[in-house]
Amino acid sequence: MEPNLPDVVLWSIPAFVLLTVVELVSYRFHPDDDASGYDSRDAATSVTMGLGSLVFDFFWKLPILAIYTAVHALTPLRVPVLWWTVPLMLLAQDFFYYWSHRGHHVVRILWACHVVHHSSRRFNFTTALRQPWTSLTVWPFYVPLIVCGVHPAALAFCSSANLVYQFWVHTERIGKLPGPVEYLFNTPSHHRVHHASQGGYLDRNFGGILIVWDRLFGSWVPETDRPVYGLTKNIGTYNPLRVATHEYAAIARDLRAAHTWRERAGRVLGGPGWQPR
Repeated sequence: MEPNLPDVVLWSIPAFVLLTVVELVSYRFHPDDDASGYDSRDAATSVTMGLGSLVFDFFWKLPILAIYTAVHALTPLRVPVLWWTVPLMLLAQDFFYYWSHRGHHVVRILWACHVVHHSSRRFNFTTALRQPWTSLTVWPFYVPLIVCGVHPAALAFCSSANLVYQFWVHTERIGKLPGPVEYLFNTPSHHRVHHASQGGYLDRNFGGILIVWDRLFGSWVPETDRPVYGLTKNIGTYNPLRVATHEYAAIARDLRAAHTWRERAGRVLGGPGWQPR
């Protein structure tokens, strides 16, 4: 039987809107500098990317749901949805989210999907809405949960809860929080580092809800210098279609110019900055 769980994203939309308005007003009355706050074109692109992701995700989820359902039917294991199993499923989903997120930073074909979220040179609540339109690369990371008996609907609930949590960490208006919070949880300070494009901040702080995974697996870095947001090579466009596809186009160009199969494999499966020797 499919568990009856709420649509946490739908229920959170009023909070998203309210927080965005509050943040926007705060910049009107207390601006920092030209590098922070809101840019109307950038914010419009982020919102458009978010709305587009809802449409594309609907279609991507059809084959993914079919695969998850088939795997769940084959496994003899079952995890019931109870008051004490839901926190455990959230914890497990967050663990696999960490590895999915990390993988999407270190494998170029996966980065081509995730780069969308990092393409803004601003960092505010609308940046959280800048989601990819090609999220078909995420599902394999969660197959172990389905094999262990987690129902696909329960996984969808946990993934949505993780996504909702991460909305509030996309802001410069919240400084560092008390020590235990910063030690255990993903916070705006940790996530500012993750969105930064300078040296020691690159490919760090992958956690969704918890930051302890980064501490355990060596990818945590504290916020010291002020982050410079965006990509190491910014794309300079507000066109949503180009934002969604620019890295795929770059991969295609590199593949056409490649001379060997080793180089072709590196251009697709190597890191975003991979170069042939």
